[in-house]
Amino acid sequence: MALIKSVRGYTPVFGKNCFLADNAVVVGDVVMGDDCSIWFNAVVRGDVHYIRIGNRVNIQDCAVIHGTYEKSPVNIGNNVSIAHSAVVHGCTIHDNVLIGIGAIILDDAVIESYSIIAAGALVSKGTKIESGSVYAGVPARKIKTTSPEMIEGEIERIANSYLKYAKWYSQ
Repeated sequence: MALIKSVRGYTPVFGKNCFLADNAVVVGDVVMGDDCSIWFNAVVRGDVHYIRIGNRVNIQDCAVIHGTYEKSPVNIGNNVSIAHSAVVHGCTIHDNVLIGIGAIILDDAVIESYSIIAAGALVSKGTKIESGSVYAGVPARKIKTTSPEMIEGEIERIANSYLKYAKWYSQ
């Protein structure tokens, strides 16, 4: 059973049809929408600032979601995939975004809709990623614009796949 812990008077709140892996950790001021999943060894730690997560969000294995005390909360939109070992820290991620494996998003960054942050990318503090962009590298730089094929074949495909995978565990 996932570790769900109250901190500083805040208890996590979950929407309908959410899957939490047995060793996922969700702490404090976290509000999550419907049809979300938090996978093995992922940590969503709302102890120092709030974390708001929309609908159809998957937070994959070993990912960390956290904010900065009294400065930078985390806001995640709908239909977002946060891949394995990614770090999402004190930032805003709009709808229909893919955060790649091992990517790091730092405080006050804003990732607009229909964007992809490539595996291993580092999005520096305060960076604004414009809608429909693919960013890669350290520090992350725009390498291309998302095509309709990338939106369907990556952003939508991965989000839909994780809805399917979560159902496997809840049967």
